[in-house]
Amino acid sequence: MNDTQKVHIPPLKIQGIKSKLVPFIRQNLARENSVTITSTTTWIEPFMGSGVVGLNLAAENAIFADLNPHIVAFYNALKTGDVTAADVALYLREQGALLASHGEEYYYHVREKFNREHSPLDFLVLNRSCFNGMIRFNKNGDFNVPYGHKPERFSKAYVTKVTNQVRHFVDMIKNRNWIFICQSFEDTIKMADERAFIYCDPPYIGRHVDYFDSWNERQERALNQCLVKSRARFMLSTWDHNKYRQNPYIDALWGACEKTTASHFYFVGAKEANRNSVTEALLTNYLAG
Repeated sequence: MNDTQKVHIPPLKIQGIKSKLVPFIRQNLARENSVTITSTTTWIEPFMGSGVVGLNLAAENAIFADLNPHIVAFYNALKTGDVTAADVALYLREQGALLASHGEEYYYHVREKFNREHSPLDFLVLNRSCFNGMIRFNKNGDFNVPYGHKPERFSKAYVTKVTNQVRHFVDMIKNRNWIFICQSFEDTIKMADERAFIYCDPPYIGRHVDYFDSWNERQERALNQCLVKSRARFMLSTWDHNKYRQNPYIDALWGACEKTTASHFYFVGAKEANRNSVTEALLTNYLAG
């Protein structure tokens, strides 16, 4: 692996996606202790989200987990062949034409249908046409992000772009021993042994959070204990500081970890106050070089 490798963007858009940080994470996988991801390593992600990190960096064996069943179902549909790149191209063209004709009314029709039937293809349509590319659910488990007000969203070029993203990851998934599972981070980390490498990208505590479940100090502490008790090497992504404040949990909970930082600019949420430069931190239980 090297920093000149192309970063492949997954077909699902998720706020806080780490696509621009993949080279930074890749670079920090190899430190003084020669941490490398090989055919005998099991890459484990307890918080898959978009999956951009593991889908770019994992090798032959990987376990991708998330509490959001719709993300997991989408990738499992790609893995089993229930959804193909050809299916995506056809469906986005059809839905795009209907959205262009009926706009907001049709978007909410798709949203209601998805909340009844949970189709992976409808999930992709909503993900690509909702407001700000958000994934958010209410307490009843229903997708509730409003319309993005782009009736011409699914142009020919855009459909080709998304289809190519699907095609790339279908090719990757079918050639690797990758598992996609809906379960808690606690259960996922228990699956790790000494040959595993755990990459954690939990919701950033104390910052803007749009996640299928809430995230609080109790969960941050539970994650810390699970990782410390595991026999695996781990890397955790979190925020270190911005121009307003520091992340107090780095010293309070993660002080025993090695820390590497890099600046990053997030476009998160509709409010300009949520669009700030943030210094990212990678916390590891192996030594920095």
